[in-house]
Amino acid sequence: MPTSGPLVQLNVLVVDDDDADAFMIEEALIDSAVPTVLGRVPDGQEALAYLRRTGQYADAVRPDLILLDLNMPRKGGLQTLTEIKADATLEAIPVVVLTTSDAPPDIIASYEHHASAFVTKPMDLESFETAVRKISTFYGEIARLPRTS
Repeated sequence: MPTSGPLVQLNVLVVDDDDADAFMIEEALIDSAVPTVLGRVPDGQEALAYLRRTGQYADAVRPDLILLDLNMPRKGGLQTLTEIKADATLEAIPVVVLTTSDAPPDIIASYEHHASAFVTKPMDLESFETAVRKISTFYGEIARLPRTS
C-alpha cells in the first residue's frame, strides 16, 4: 500500500543518453540535503525494463522520481512517458522532463502525457546544476511522494 512520509533518501532514475548530462546530474546531487541514489539508463526501452524490473534490472529499486530526456535513441521520452503513465503500477511516479528543448510543442505534449514538470536544461554548468538541485530539493524535501511499503 503506498504511503507518504519524509524521505530518508531520494531514489532517482535518470533516463538520458548523454553521458555528460548524466554526469552533471550526478555531480549536482552529491551534496543534496536528502541523500540521493541514482540509477541511470540511456533510453526509454531500458527505462521501462528498469521500472518493470525485467532482465538485468530484476533487482532495481523503484524510483521516487524520474528525470526523463525527450530525445533519445530506440524509444524517445514522450513514448516512454506515455507508457509509464498508462501503467497502473508506475503511473504515480513523478516524471520531470529534463531536456534541451524549449519548443512549445514539446512542452505541451509533455504535459498532455502527464509529465509532472518540464525543465529545459540550461546550457551553462552552474545553471544546470542549480536547476537539478532545485528539482531535488522540491521532490526530496518539500513534496510528499507515494512510497511502497
